Parts: sequence; C-alpha cells; structure tokens
Amino acid sequence: MGNKKARILVVGSINMDLVMNLERSPDAGETVLGYEYSYIPGGKGANQAVAAARINGDVTFCGHVGDDSNGNILLNDLNDNGVDISYIKKDQGFQTGLAVIPVEANGQNRIMVFPGANHSITKEDVDQALERDYDAVMLQLEIPIEIVFYTIERAHAKEIPVVLDAGPSMKLDLSRLKGVYIISPNETEAQALTGVLVDGDKTALEASKILAKETGAQYVIIKMGDKGAFLYEGGNYKMFPAYKVRAVDTTAAGDSFTAAVAVKMAEHGHVEKAIEYANAVGAICVSRKGAQPSLPTSQEVAKFMLEKGISN
Repeated sequence: MGNKKARILVVGSINMDLVMNLERSPDAGETVLGYEYSYIPGGKGANQAVAAARINGDVTFCGHVGDDSNGNILLNDLNDNGVDISYIKKDQGFQTGLAVIPVEANGQNRIMVFPGANHSITKEDVDQALERDYDAVMLQLEIPIEIVFYTIERAHAKEIPVVLDAGPSMKLDLSRLKGVYIISPNETEAQALTGVLVDGDKTALEASKILAKETGAQYVIIKMGDKGAFLYEGGNYKMFPAYKVRAVDTTAAGDSFTAAVAVKMAEHGHVEKAIEYANAVGAICVSRKGAQPSLPTSQEVAKFMLEKGISN
C-alpha cells in the first residue's frame, strides 16, 4: 500500500433519505410536528463512496437502484461526486431504496430503511466489478448478507484488503467474515455481533478480542460516538478521543469515518494516523445536517486538523 491515490471498490446500498427535523421523535400513537424536511442522497454504501471520493479516493461503486426518478437523481449525484457508476445497475422490478430519518433537536436520529433495489444485487455483479484492480473493498450490511460474505471471499482470494463497516446492527455468524482486514462496528453493532454491551474501554476490549478471534481481522476499530474510536490490533489496544464539536446530525458520521480509514490505510498503511484523520472527518460530518451534504473534502479536513494542531 504505497503513497498514491487509493483505488476503492464500494459494494453496497444506495438510498434516497427523507429527513425530517423535529424537536423529538413521537411515542407510539403520538403525533409530533416537524419543522423541516428534505430529500437527501444516502444509503450506507453511497455515503461511504462519496466520503471516500471527497478525500481523494478513486472510487468505483457496485450496487443497484430502481428504474425511477430517485434512482436517476442518486446516480447523477454519485457521478457528480466523482464516483465511477459503471457497475451500478437500474433494476426494472424494484423501487430505489428509501430511508426515513427523523432527526431530533439534539442531533440524535432514528433510521427506517426500505431496501428496494439494494436487495437485488447479485454475485455476478460483484464478479464483474472485481475484474478491475483495487487497493481496498468497502462493505456494509444494507445489502443481502450472502452478497457480503461472497464479496469478502472473492476479494480475499484476490488479496484485496476488505474493510467492513458492520452496520446496520445485526447478529451474524462471525466465521463467515473470515478474510476481512478491518472490521469497524459502532457500540450497538459490536454488541449485536459479540453479545458484549460496549460502554467503555474494558468492554470495548472484550468485544474486540471476540471480533478479532472469530473473523481473523487484522484491525478491529469500534466507533464510540462522542467518546472516540477504539483500536484493537494483535493484543494491543488504544482509545482515540473524539474531537469536540457541536453535534447537529449524526447521520453518515460512522460511514464517513470508515471510508476515511479505508482511504488512508490504502494510501499509507498507518492505522493510527488513519484513525486520527477519520475522527476529524466524523467530527466535521456530525457538525452539519444531512448524510452526503455533510461529508467533508480533503481541504476541509486538512484545515480542521491544522486548527486542532494535529499533524497527518
């Protein structure tokens, strides 16, 4: 992994996000009035692709949209952000994925996802995309799990490092993730995968040991929100505190963090520097509204890190 533009393949989800801002989410049977809504390009896969492209990654995307207006808008948006969309298919039989996201005044969100065309991606799609050479393959869990397992297996066979963002939260047979290079869940996702309630360094270490042992991952990086990121590597561990910012909207923060780790690891292979950089990307992301609109450029990250006195 030399110092060059990182070639990244993202295999994943593409959604249109319907975001509504409101004081707080309603309880069952309750109506709460929102004060603003917007349609914003999203989906964990697409968020990661745009995040990686904005920090100078050379990004190719493999996925599906529906043959509808949302699909067209999302394809154009990815293309405008410099993502290669040659391996994205328009699917006649499915609607484009949709996420409905109420965002509360304190920046917390809840996300409801209709997968649609994201669930029609095939092994053949993955094989076609993998005919090219890449420095890393990025995955999330918003596409069928068998496709995730298959992509890990095929990329590993081609000796391409696999970076798995283990969201959304689900229980998995961890042995099927053998071949991942980096696995990066948040606290909730780590608990779903390991059964360990992650609420600090001690429990993060416990969960990390299980993940490393069961998946064989070189690096386990647990995203712990405003606490920061926890790195586990071969028995050693370290906490990287988050940079203090005012959180406006946490949507896509985890996606942007993992994308930044993948790009920086492909560029220089230094995991601690990659996490410091990714923490800066995540911090900028949570200080802005929306998924993809909040993703920073490399210039914005460099300025942020300079202001915080971090060399990278």
